[in-house]
Amino acid sequence: MKNTDVLIIGGSAAGMVVSLTGKSAYPEKSFTMIKKQKDVMVPCGIPYIYGTLDSSTLNIMPVDNMMEKAGVETMVGEVVSLDNKAKTAKLADGSDIGYEKLVIATGSYPTIPKWLKGTDKDGVYIVPKDKAYLDEMKEKLCCCKRVVVIGAGFIGVELSDEMRKIGHQVVLVEKLPNILSLAFDEELSEKIALLLNDRGVSIRTGCGVCEIKGDKKVEGVLLDNGEEMPADAVILTIGYKPNTQLAKDSGIYVDESGFIAVDEYMRTHEPDVFAIGDCAQKRDFVTRRRVPTMLASTACAEARIAGMNLYQLNVVKTFSGTIAIYATTIGDIGFGTAGLTEATAKAENIDVLTGFFEGIDRHPGTLPGAHKQAVKLIASRSSGVIIGGEVIGSCSAGELTNVIGMIIQNRMTINSLLISQIGTHPLLTASPAAYPLIKAAEIIDKKMRAR
Repeated sequence: MKNTDVLIIGGSAAGMVVSLTGKSAYPEKSFTMIKKQKDVMVPCGIPYIYGTLDSSTLNIMPVDNMMEKAGVETMVGEVVSLDNKAKTAKLADGSDIGYEKLVIATGSYPTIPKWLKGTDKDGVYIVPKDKAYLDEMKEKLCCCKRVVVIGAGFIGVELSDEMRKIGHQVVLVEKLPNILSLAFDEELSEKIALLLNDRGVSIRTGCGVCEIKGDKKVEGVLLDNGEEMPADAVILTIGYKPNTQLAKDSGIYVDESGFIAVDEYMRTHEPDVFAIGDCAQKRDFVTRRRVPTMLASTACAEARIAGMNLYQLNVVKTFSGTIAIYATTIGDIGFGTAGLTEATAKAENIDVLTGFFEGIDRHPGTLPGAHKQAVKLIASRSSGVIIGGEVIGSCSAGELTNVIGMIIQNRMTINSLLISQIGTHPLLTASPAAYPLIKAAEIIDKKMRAR
């Protein structure tokens, strides 16, 4: 039987990062990572293989090269059972691997709702992290003119835009009142919807799908408002479920939502077993509620923490909850969000103040490549602690969103942001005299002083 000090199940972002971090922290230990497929997709890049990228091959993570350089062994295979007491994992080929520490990073899989009639028809697709499936899906979609995308989260929005780029007629359907409404407040969601409309994507919000019509093949979609629209293909982007059956079958505690329960060091209830990424339980950084957030950024943070704590606990290196930092782009306009939206904060009975400022991301604004840049900040009324932020601008919106995420994680207040020093350059940033992030904070500060 093969033995290793640390066994990692899963080769996507979380599995890759915990392997690298763990090997760096404990170089004397042997690490083995098992991945189900040879080629590991960049999860967030999947929508772009249908338009921007010519091939899914351009969306492959160089996992094997990185692991080899770090001294981590990789294997292609599937773990089918675990014996937590004996500390062994059985593979589909019948072989066994013994370990000292186990990290479960089995990710998630796309949701196919049981209540939706017609999901078994030819022409209905999901979006898994599976290169072979995605390649076949891409080939079949070439023959489809009319595509209906169900679910206007980030994948649904990005996939709709990519499909439209290559000439498909696209309808994006969302049951909630606005697209991306779990990530952005209404005024920002509406701006994104307008951009998509201008690029030729037809949007239906506030209505769900009752049935996918057709005999054996997709012919149309029936909405719950009675509208029926023709379709040659339907793509389901209505969420993902944690891939935790392996853990559950072995006796590792899985919560009522299907996630592996973990503590702040990413340890499960089972000794020497860690869980990270989409399969692991999450709590919101601000509200402390359990949330189903599935993000590569969150997974990588968890992976670094697990890797550093495998053999020796570092009491300051803990995961304190997901801040849910998202970003996307429609054309050359970037959008980002971190922390709570104003709507979510109010639903949680948090008394908040908001500041919204729109400026230019260059100075002067007449410079080539200048874009409008808008920032919305959400802060606790009583303390001034910043708990959320949203950005619209150029592609730099992604990095500005990361800055807001750091502000939230470090529990900075409006005052601490106001006295912060920022570096600027005419071709790279907004003016220091009208920096949207600072100006939004000034608006909240004025409201606080007016009490």
